Amino acid sequence: MSIFNTYEELLKETALNDERIVVMTAENRALIRNLPPILGNRFIDTGITEQCMIGAAAGLALRGRKPVVHALAAFLTMRAFEFIRTDVGISGLPIKLTSFVPGFLSDGNGPTHQAIEDISLMRGIPGMQVYAPADNEDMLLMLPEIWNNESPAYVRANTRTAVYKHAPFEPGKAEVISQGKDVTILVYGMLFEQALTAKQLLEKAGLQVGLANMRSLVPIDEAYILETAKSGSLMITLEDHFLTGGLYSIVAEILLKNQLTARVFPLALENRWFKPGLLSEVLEYEGFTANKIAEKILAAYKPGEFNTFEKITVTENTFDE
Repeated sequence: MSIFNTYEELLKETALNDERIVVMTAENRALIRNLPPILGNRFIDTGITEQCMIGAAAGLALRGRKPVVHALAAFLTMRAFEFIRTDVGISGLPIKLTSFVPGFLSDGNGPTHQAIEDISLMRGIPGMQVYAPADNEDMLLMLPEIWNNESPAYVRANTRTAVYKHAPFEPGKAEVISQGKDVTILVYGMLFEQALTAKQLLEKAGLQVGLANMRSLVPIDEAYILETAKSGSLMITLEDHFLTGGLYSIVAEILLKNQLTARVFPLALENRWFKPGLLSEVLEYEGFTANKIAEKILAAYKPGEFNTFEKITVTENTFDE
């Protein structure tokens, strides 16, 4: 468990203990609004200029600095993509990209502000590490290792309250919550919370359910995916991302590379953006609540049978064990 409670606290202490750290933002201070007077000239706000920010970060990195940059996920990964690919990726600079409101966390925003292809874009850059923490606690466990290494990295920021006590983080390793011979749910990011509840519902229906937090997407736990495929368990890929290019594509690539076949059922946004609203409304409308996830999985596991579940309420301590 992290000794820090917030992203800002962790970044402040990291920067104060490492003169290489420069905090940058493209006028997105939601996570770091108290840092300017503390870091002085090591805090740089370029304004709404994501491309300029990445270019400046690359220049600073070439001079020995380690920039941690911040912007809305959609604009960081799309507006500045060429700069990230060319200035950061080709040079392999240790720039850390923190994306705000990725995936469904951009709940009230329309398609122009929805980052649901960001994993696909970032993992397409050679050498770029890609991470998606399940919640705030998970993020705070992950960031020290991510910021400490010398590789470029993209992180989907997630400040949602944890409903599970996470294991220590290791890049390239899945956090395996449980093993299940019938169904295994592979999930990352904020949908982890829904997956935990869906697991409970499926177990009530009589299934043995595995669950893994795929918080490290690049590098990814290939050995775990292959082991799960060979076990015969129905693999579910669950993500707030387009079907193309995300976890489902990663799993498919791994299976094909290893000349394996497996039963894989994806739950993602297929060729569509999501309808904006409150987060609870988005999850309900798009079919990503725990109850709807569980119904879809059970229908895939037992084709032709329709099942419904009693809704259950999740508290912060439900999954502490």
